Amino acid sequence: MPPPLIFDITKYDLDQVQFDINAIEQVNPHRHPMRLLDGVIFMDDTRAIAFHDVRSDEFWVEGHIPGRPVMPGVLIIEIVAQTASFYMLKRLESANFLGFVGATDIKFRGQVQPGDRLVVLSEITDIRPRRCVCKAQCLVGDTLVFEGTITGMPM
Repeated sequence: MPPPLIFDITKYDLDQVQFDINAIEQVNPHRHPMRLLDGVIFMDDTRAIAFHDVRSDEFWVEGHIPGRPVMPGVLIIEIVAQTASFYMLKRLESANFLGFVGATDIKFRGQVQPGDRLVVLSEITDIRPRRCVCKAQCLVGDTLVFEGTITGMPM
């Protein structure tokens, strides 16, 4: 049985984008094909909701399980890390890059395929001058497909 969501998202319009690709690229250094964060729906002092729309022309689709493309788990972790990066860089004016330093308690609970919208729920659990920790979950529709904790270091 999957755990409960880290926060209730039913009061948010998941089609309403607060920060689009242009706003994301003003903060995060990632560019195509490694910019995987497509939009941020909501952000407050401790939480964020973001998404990636999985396209059929992404670089991994042809080779990662031919005939049945499944998004590599490492790319799901990267989307979560990019969400944390955007969130933290918007909060920490003294930093211009958030380096990925770790992932713990990772569980993949479902597949992500072209045509899916991967929704990221992220909650900051610890902020220090040299480290920030985010608990995250990812959904496809109502299905929890990922959970884990991401640690980054402001640089």
